[in-house]
Amino acid sequence: MFNKTMFRTPGLHKTPLTLVATAVLALGSSSLFAFEPEGKVECIAPADPGGGWDFTCRSVGNVMETLELVPRSVQTINMAGAGGGVAYAHTVSKREGDDQVLVAASTATTTRLAQGQFPGMNADMVNWIGALGADYGVIAVASDSEYDDLPELMSALKENPRSVKFAGGSAKGGWDHLKVLITAQAADVENLPRIPYLSYNNGGEAMTQVVGGHVDAFTGDISEAQGFMESGDLRVLAVLSEERLPGEFSDIPTAREQGIDALGPNWRGFYMPADISDEAKAYWVDAMDTIYASDEWQKVMTRNGLMPFHMSASEFETFVHKQIDDIEQLSKDIGLIQ
Repeated sequence: MFNKTMFRTPGLHKTPLTLVATAVLALGSSSLFAFEPEGKVECIAPADPGGGWDFTCRSVGNVMETLELVPRSVQTINMAGAGGGVAYAHTVSKREGDDQVLVAASTATTTRLAQGQFPGMNADMVNWIGALGADYGVIAVASDSEYDDLPELMSALKENPRSVKFAGGSAKGGWDHLKVLITAQAADVENLPRIPYLSYNNGGEAMTQVVGGHVDAFTGDISEAQGFMESGDLRVLAVLSEERLPGEFSDIPTAREQGIDALGPNWRGFYMPADISDEAKAYWVDAMDTIYASDEWQKVMTRNGLMPFHMSASEFETFVHKQIDDIEQLSKDIGLIQ
């Protein structure tokens, strides 16, 4: 069954001084690379505007421009469909060797790969460049919801698994859906596959349905929910983290402190097309290190509730493959795949 340790996010610690030193050195040593980006750099967000992938492209693109890691602006291209599958297929089939394109990725990406939702494709068909933070999952309701806390919501599901409808920005069986099932399983809810889950193109659209009273609860990430929280339209019942998040999110209780031992970290990072040169890959891996160590990115993380998490190059690739294996087993355990 579900092993809670498989979703502990490794590397959640402050940036080591050695990494900072390396990154600072890299800022002044771009001439060491045979490759440098030319002209327009594209960042593909595999969803409509308003979701986590869109946030990743736009926020990282802004920091790249500030740090002068790109010669011009970074253009975000929204490419929604199939829970990231349209963008993945586009990258694999049409962008091979293109060293001017980055694609936003997250735990949602590895979830779809683990469940075989990208037909004919696997994790070895792209280059995994790096991760720049962990965005924790939340369970939220409209401000006027009858549910005051997470145990109340879970009690309703225990009485009738079909009594609460959830909305999320990933496809059915995707990471947002899995967070509901992980939480329900930790709360001893039975008949998990019967819990209604409605899939939308992004978290913003899903939250609109919840706020409008069409769906009972939202499952997504803290960065997606921030705007609706600030407007007072959305009330977060729990964050799926090991401890409370810092800053303005510190008032949100964890599922754990409410007696439900559920964790849902969602890393934010990038992959690139296959068959780019070693020099190009080295440049972009180094760029990820530089971004992560910068004051500009640390401020973005703090403002958006991202927790420290950084991996690049071979370490990140190893992590991705292990997470795919873990999610595949979890999906089998709760009956999502055979």
